[in-house]
Amino acid sequence: MIYTDGDRAEWTFPAEANAVRTARHAVRETLRSWELDGLLGDVTVLLVSELVTNSLRYASGPIGVRLVRVHPDGADPARCTALLVEVSDPLPDPPTAKAPGPDDEGGRGLGLVAGTARRWGTRKGTVGKTVWFELALPGE
Repeated sequence: MIYTDGDRAEWTFPAEANAVRTARHAVRETLRSWELDGLLGDVTVLLVSELVTNSLRYASGPIGVRLVRVHPDGADPARCTALLVEVSDPLPDPPTAKAPGPDDEGGRGLGLVAGTARRWGTRKGTVGKTVWFELALPGE
């Protein structure tokens, strides 16, 4: 399922193995349509992959992904300064950062988010939680 209104796109994916690939494709295509793929495509797709993988690993239920183009108050509506990305799942527990060893296969997702995003965090929802991050457009 997808919902778009020009500055926002949302999807809900079943908690199935192909959710990561499907989310990556949906995010990439939306960024292309917004002409942001060349600026933020690779990093956004990587971070979405990590967060959706975490949701698949720990939660059993639908996974929501939402992209929002951020415009500063009073600015030209055509001027996007950042991209807000949210990944939601029904598990209420916030994610915990780990210090993975060099041979560990997992545990790096939140570190990648924290080291790459301008801002990031988590919030509880009526059901579950949302992990969000914001990426600044180059020059902002």
